[in-house]
Amino acid sequence: MNPSFSASATIDQPTIGGLRAWERVMRRGVDAARGGQLLLAEGLYLQALGLAQPLLDAGCAECADDRIAAFVVTHLNLSDLHRDAERTEDAVAHLCVAHCRLMALLRDPQAEPALQQAACRHSRETHAALVAHLGEHGGHPAILAALRAGCMPFPPPGVTLH
Repeated sequence: MNPSFSASATIDQPTIGGLRAWERVMRRGVDAARGGQLLLAEGLYLQALGLAQPLLDAGCAECADDRIAAFVVTHLNLSDLHRDAERTEDAVAHLCVAHCRLMALLRDPQAEPALQQAACRHSRETHAALVAHLGEHGGHPAILAALRAGCMPFPPPGVTLH
């Protein structure tokens, strides 16, 4: 089936299907954004976020790195879309939510070790996005708070101190 990206296209309701469903919706969102259909792209990205968030829950059988990547990529795409539309507060919110969620996973003693390791790896991307935003737009209280959330007093999972 060839999806339509016109402004009148309907957005699929979220379905169970893990990463494959997320990827399908994200591809449609990226295509819509590239085609200048920003409202459709935003709706698809939000739908993808709805599919990505449950992937972070315990017991998900999908690869930990892919689960974290889906969550981070969705937030970064939403942030970029909002930044381009000059919706700075929305852009900042997505950057901060993504980074702070990864930091929370790192601090969660109940989180799967593989998910924590993936969160540690992908936190570089969210950290870089926060710093880039600071460089472009100057200080923002939410960005500064999110960066402080990344200042952990203990080593990330899998790192041993000698």
